[in-house]
Amino acid sequence: MTQLRNVTVLPSAARTTTGTTDLGASASEFDSVDLFIDVTAVAGTGPTLAFTYQASVDGVNFYDIATGASITAVGRQVLNVPNRLGSVGRLSFAVGGTTPSLTFSVIAQYRRVAN
Repeated sequence: MTQLRNVTVLPSAARTTTGTTDLGASASEFDSVDLFIDVTAVAGTGPTLAFTYQASVDGVNFYDIATGASITAVGRQVLNVPNRLGSVGRLSFAVGGTTPSLTFSVIAQYRRVAN
C-alpha cells in the first residue's frame, strides 16, 4: 500500500529573487517526493527559473540531488526525487533574467510504500 502526503511548499506568489525553502525532517519519513511546480505568470527580459532539491544529513551541509529543467514561460513541471531524500530536505529556486518576476507555487507529494 502506498501512503501519500501533500504539502504546500510555496504558495502562489510573484518572486523576483533566488531563494530556498525548508522541507524539514519530514522528508526522511518517505521514500520519494514529487514536486509539482505551477508557473502562472512570467515578466521581465529573459526570465528564467530553475529548481533543485537539496538533501542534508546534518541540516547544515546540503547536496544537490535533483534539478529540473529551466523554466522560461507559463507552464507546469514535476521534479521527481527518488530514494535520496536525506535526513533534511530543502528546495532551492534560482531566478534569472533582467528585472524578472515569476509567479509560481510548489506542492510536494511525499510517497512511502508500506511493506
